[in-house]
Amino acid sequence: MADKKTSIKVIIPVLLCYIVMGFVDIVGVSTGFAKRDFDLSPEMAQLLPSMVFVWFFFLSIPIGVLQHNLGKRKILLVGILVTALGMFLPFLHYSYVILLACFVLLGIGNTIIQVSSNPLLQDVVAKEKFSSFMSLSQFIKAISSLLGPLIVTFMVSQYGDWKLVFIAYGISSTLAGFWLMATPIEESSSEIKATFGSALSLLKNSFVALMVLAIFLIVGLDVGINTNIQNLLMQQFGITLERASLGISVYFTALMITRFFGAVLLSKIDNPKFLLWSALATVLLLFGLIFSTSPMMANVMIFLVGIASGNFFPIVFSLTVNKMPERANEISGLMIMAVVGGAIIPPLMGLINTNFGVQLSFGVLVLCAAYVFMTYFIFKKSKQ
Repeated sequence: MADKKTSIKVIIPVLLCYIVMGFVDIVGVSTGFAKRDFDLSPEMAQLLPSMVFVWFFFLSIPIGVLQHNLGKRKILLVGILVTALGMFLPFLHYSYVILLACFVLLGIGNTIIQVSSNPLLQDVVAKEKFSSFMSLSQFIKAISSLLGPLIVTFMVSQYGDWKLVFIAYGISSTLAGFWLMATPIEESSSEIKATFGSALSLLKNSFVALMVLAIFLIVGLDVGINTNIQNLLMQQFGITLERASLGISVYFTALMITRFFGAVLLSKIDNPKFLLWSALATVLLLFGLIFSTSPMMANVMIFLVGIASGNFFPIVFSLTVNKMPERANEISGLMIMAVVGGAIIPPLMGLINTNFGVQLSFGVLVLCAAYVFMTYFIFKKSKQ
């Protein structure tokens, strides 16, 4: 197993699955275009990310149990297939309902990919390098996420159709699936039989429960920024949708940079302390974003928020799984279930935006970051 943990031939196709995972973030720029195309209210527009992320709540634990019995690679391939199928739907007929169905399949496929890919990555890298490779995987996902708005901008400027991004995604998903299918991987197994009940019973462990909540808020924070950057920039500064969409690319550029350096640093530094100071910086920077006085200042704040918050997920996930590696499948299912935060936080922000304004809606994100700050003390207590 030691050789396989250092085999690039095995690691690369697993890491490429994170490119497909990153396709889910196209929901951010899609929300703005769908709102314009179908003249949607903020609440109706925010149903798009909900259609993606609600499946994490319903399917994550069953998928975690299923992959325990059938194998992580097989389940991961199913997720890639479902994602690819969803990407071609808007070309059958473009309507709000069809777009919702597209994002339903994207959400189901992404749920499967996220539950399976992280434990599979754990199987092909050394334990002490897992947090580092988790950041690398999130760096790769961030590249994919960053390219989404840029591809949309290119498709609009060259062909006048933003939906062509889905063709690129469908083809890329298919190629990644074939590469993984052709790669044999020796998977770890656990003597503990995984069931739906055994996974849920882990929530009785206060540490696990609090970390699941942390993931819920971390993903809510990430998706909330992604899907509301356009709203903030347009409502606060009166700029166009296309120009506001570039703010999403600014955010994902920051994620890409910070996750690249996270991949290098997290194996060498104290992860909980890094989380502590990153979360504190995120809280302060979000206030800076809320009270920005120009588009330039807002984009700088968006970039810095991405830099500060980009490694929240890999740190919390890896610290939790490494604490109970024999329950990796079940913990992965629970933590990916918590990705449903991406379906709860954006509609909540949309509701607050409609009734109280876009600035106050970003206060929800401040509360999310404040909880992540508190997780340092939870980790510290768990070691005692």
